[in-house]
Amino acid sequence: MNSSLPSLRDVFANDFRIGAAVNPVTIEMQKQLLIDHVNSITAENHMKFEHLQPEEGKFTFQEADRIVDFACSHRMAVRGHTLVWHNQTPDWVFQDGQGHFVSRDVLLERMKCHISTVVRRYKGKIYCWDVVNEAVADEGDELLRPSKWRQIIGDDFMEQAFLYAYEADPDALLFYNDYNECFPEKREKIFALVKSLRDKGIPIHGIGMQAHWSLTHPSLDEIRAAIERYASLGVVLHITELDVSMFEFHDRRTDLAVPTNEMIEQQAERYGQIFALFKEYRDVIQSVTFWGIADDHTWLDNFPVQGRKNWPLLFDEQHKPKPAFWRAVSV
Repeated sequence: MNSSLPSLRDVFANDFRIGAAVNPVTIEMQKQLLIDHVNSITAENHMKFEHLQPEEGKFTFQEADRIVDFACSHRMAVRGHTLVWHNQTPDWVFQDGQGHFVSRDVLLERMKCHISTVVRRYKGKIYCWDVVNEAVADEGDELLRPSKWRQIIGDDFMEQAFLYAYEADPDALLFYNDYNECFPEKREKIFALVKSLRDKGIPIHGIGMQAHWSLTHPSLDEIRAAIERYASLGVVLHITELDVSMFEFHDRRTDLAVPTNEMIEQQAERYGQIFALFKEYRDVIQSVTFWGIADDHTWLDNFPVQGRKNWPLLFDEQHKPKPAFWRAVSV
């Protein structure tokens, strides 16, 4: 590590854990950055249902094990991501041999088997789980989005998932995780959902605020309001998938090979403001995880615009600290 470069992990040691999403490639490509700067990691994709149980009863833990072993060997905590999600779940989970939907009881049994097997395997190594991911509807009057989990089991599919996870590891912190978590309409839905689960005595300990943000949205006031609203439930908050896109979601431009100086400065200012706000709420925010660590690997390349490069993280494509890094560590 460059001795003149402060470690993110050390800078925020008295505030919250600093994490990054990783995969089997980036734990090699970005190994030194991760060792130098984070004390928590999340599997980007390799603990999702389609990776861990692509066929019924055939669990494929090799890549997930590599990630957990990497974390353990470098004294990093691990966030488990994710047990129940409407995406990246194989069709077999919901279907019988003829391709028809299975019954509620069959799907509950499959859910329980998957959660129990996965959570027990990593008991003592994974300290928290995103049990349910992105179940709230983005728009409209409906609280929950349509999904096969909900269609077959009913609205209580989440309750069951949390109960199964708690049974498998009573010591793990259990989270509900979602995006657009700071926009007022969805914020209130997430609040209502988690409150209803807590009121029923369901073991849910925290809310994961994904924090896929941009240079201007959501506003700092919206972020602050969301933190305070969720914290009022008495739950732990984790920032789970932080990045700051150089483009607004509706911006479809493709003309930039490198970010403009103005974008770089805006991003630096934004990260400084965000981390100042996180520190203000360090009593309730226990972990801040970036969705990646450097701009050479980010899910925002090609999303939502195919063929477009993005630069949303604190380190550039050569793993050098950006102005955003220096602004974040100086708050």
